[in-house]
Amino acid sequence: MDTERKSIPETLVDFHVHLFPDKGFDAIWKAFETVYQVPVLHRLYHGECVDYLRKRGVGPMVYSNYAHKQGIAGPMNLWNRQILDSTEDVYCFAAFHPDDPDAMEYTEKILDHPKVMGVKLHFLIQTFYPHDRRLYPLYEKILEKGKRLLMHIGTGPIGSNFTGVDFFKNVLADFPDLPANIPHMGGYEYRAFMNLLDAHNNLYLDTSYSFWPQFPGSFDLDNGFLEDHKDRILYGSDFPNIILPREDEIEGLLSRNLSQEFYDRVFYENGQRLIREVCDAQHVC
Repeated sequence: MDTERKSIPETLVDFHVHLFPDKGFDAIWKAFETVYQVPVLHRLYHGECVDYLRKRGVGPMVYSNYAHKQGIAGPMNLWNRQILDSTEDVYCFAAFHPDDPDAMEYTEKILDHPKVMGVKLHFLIQTFYPHDRRLYPLYEKILEKGKRLLMHIGTGPIGSNFTGVDFFKNVLADFPDLPANIPHMGGYEYRAFMNLLDAHNNLYLDTSYSFWPQFPGSFDLDNGFLEDHKDRILYGSDFPNIILPREDEIEGLLSRNLSQEFYDRVFYENGQRLIREVCDAQHVC
């Protein structure tokens, strides 16, 4: 048995960061306290978030934001453009809402930005189904442009009537090659989402909120599942909207004593490769 202590790379690629305009962060942090009954650890606005992560070894970072209601995705994407144009080595999953009359117009424009990875859909917050036909033009556009989706579709850390692997399977039946990242390792339906990786080559999972030893409902499959899919897992922190230290989650993964190859791929190589595949290579150095 290999008992040698493994390590994470010196530089990390964090594929699940949140950056919002200040008012957006204020509303989210209030919701954590009033709805979820737990405060976030880091009340840091967008520039502070980037600085904090840079000082802790994060190089390329991919952030997202989402429109919780009609009418705000367009202005948020204008803000995203400003952040991308002024911040080195930062990439984005942009905002979208299907009730916006100009949804596909602003999506077309933002997807043309070379540092935009794709679009974020948060079914828990946005309260529509992934197989809602209003989303199908978006899925078609993502495929056409060679971009990706970040889809909060699992039942964890908190579920709803709009989340779950069966709903996602409805989408895959119509779009089997859909390029999508699933956060939180698909929790709490870990096995079901990992099984989807075998049948759908464009799916990835990210580690956010899944490997804290002290967190109820953390990833509960054995190491074999992780090793078998180490090319399709991305490190993500969910920073700054976390309720436990990000270092504890990294330690949770290290404590599993997986192969050094696993840590190299998940914490750096997979993320760097995916950014290069989707975004203009001139922005990835």
